[in-house]
Amino acid sequence: MLDKGGLLEEQACRIRLDRQPSLDGLSLDDFSGVIVGGGPGCVSDTFEEKSAAERRTESAVMGLMPQITASDFPFLGCCYGIGILAHHLGAKVSKQRYGEPVGAVDCTLTSAGREDPMLIGVTEHFRAFVGHKEAVQQLPRGCEHLVRSGPCPYQMIRFGENVYATQFHPEADGRSFELRIQVYRDAGYFAPEDAEDLTAMCRAEDIRMPERVLLNFVERYRRG
Repeated sequence: MLDKGGLLEEQACRIRLDRQPSLDGLSLDDFSGVIVGGGPGCVSDTFEEKSAAERRTESAVMGLMPQITASDFPFLGCCYGIGILAHHLGAKVSKQRYGEPVGAVDCTLTSAGREDPMLIGVTEHFRAFVGHKEAVQQLPRGCEHLVRSGPCPYQMIRFGENVYATQFHPEADGRSFELRIQVYRDAGYFAPEDAEDLTAMCRAEDIRMPERVLLNFVERYRRG
């Protein structure tokens, strides 16, 4: 996130919710924006299916969403973050449709996406890394639809003027997604024996467009 967003480590506050499950005392007034990366589980899993760590993480992030959406506070949810935003807005998030295997897909800007400042510099058609079990099933009320793909129509959405979420990974290039495959080898996203083939796929891809979303987000909302 730092690398693709053009940030120095001291310019960001990283919060690992698996290690610090509470956001008590955090004030959005102290920040320029919020970026939510990948999460430990699926929003659509039942309470019983979620581990204690997953429940704490989800509760902490969900606790921020009312203030973020009410104040239109700059927010960028990536992968897990689109499920968080959509669920908060009352849209269905499930494994019923639009889940995508680990890999790269062709994405396309919608007419709204072509006009959105968060997609400045992004070509109308681009490749992005994906890999998710669940997806948003319909456009949440009040949202603009910005990016689609064949397997998953809701690849990027915007609520209000400043609250964004992507299903694809704007932070991922081939090198980082190769690492992700190693980390998630036994997490049920793919058969473990497919890890080497997926790694080779990552090395063959030259994906650079999605990172513009992170860079645009930082450039638009960074203070000073």
